[in-house]
Amino acid sequence: MNRQRELDALVAGFTTRPKLLLHVCCAPCASYCIEYLAKFFDITLYWYNPNIQPPEEREKRLAELRRFLSLTSELPLIIDADDAKLEPGNCRACIAERLNKTAQQANKMNFDYYCTTLTVSPHKNAELINELGELSIITCNLSIVKWLLSDFKKRNGYLRTIELSREYGLYRQNYCGCLFS
Repeated sequence: MNRQRELDALVAGFTTRPKLLLHVCCAPCASYCIEYLAKFFDITLYWYNPNIQPPEEREKRLAELRRFLSLTSELPLIIDADDAKLEPGNCRACIAERLNKTAQQANKMNFDYYCTTLTVSPHKNAELINELGELSIITCNLSIVKWLLSDFKKRNGYLRTIELSREYGLYRQNYCGCLFS
């Protein structure tokens, strides 16, 4: 399935700008996703990444995200410092945990949609992420907020993250987050 085509069709039908809570993992991944989504949504960013180890790396990525936002968009950023205990190397559980927390936050704050920047990575399975995103609606017993299907790596989204990283001098980490990766 081409989730990017589905997303394009969805946003083409918008007559108003829905509110979107966008889970962000790092500045490089956020860069293109924000660039694309800002045309259609009122975006609030959500930082929840207990998987990133060691703690100094997590702080470095968060600081870089803040620096990027100060240079570009000044979008609202919610920082969730909850340190869930995640099993290193269990990508499915890690992604599900982050999407469930994003879903709960989106529901609590009356957002229309929520999604994640994780699908921009060529190293991530967008179908799995979308499956877990849709499942989070059921897991968290949500009735109003909707999961936004995506595959941001399509149409050279990942390539655009590299270009934007160069343009803004962004720190690009060489692993997903957990020490296992």
